[in-house]
Amino acid sequence: MKLASLLAMGAVVLMTGCASVDMASKAESAKAKEFATPTQGKSGVYIYRDSFVGKALKKDIWIDGKCVGESAPDVFFYTEVDGDKTHKVETQSEFSPNGFDLMFQAGKNYFIRQYIKMGLVVGGADLEQVTEEQGKIAVSKLELAKAGKCSAAR
Repeated sequence: MKLASLLAMGAVVLMTGCASVDMASKAESAKAKEFATPTQGKSGVYIYRDSFVGKALKKDIWIDGKCVGESAPDVFFYTEVDGDKTHKVETQSEFSPNGFDLMFQAGKNYFIRQYIKMGLVVGGADLEQVTEEQGKIAVSKLELAKAGKCSAAR
């Protein structure tokens, strides 16, 4: 009985409340939403979170083990990585990171959606690559978060 109450309360916490992170300026956010061609030899990476579930959770995101940032609801990150190279993109999840390897072609922008999913104890997170069209539509509705601050060490 107590376990059921605890699980129900945990689910309510995951569905309500709202985590927040340090945000970039409106000008920086608007510039990132121009979806410009990345610097020569680089690939642009937009990682965003637009899911309704898990509004109270913050989850770290890494590329090649380097902190991109700590996500919150309705934010995105933009970074550049070396092009024509495979990179490991990961997110903090309930028990261990979830992620995948992706070949990034130089001169191209990539869009990766982070989403929160129900977990055993707390919500977990995962990532999926989305099309450029889908990514641009989603990112245009979000705001840019400051990069480089993660809660967990890698």
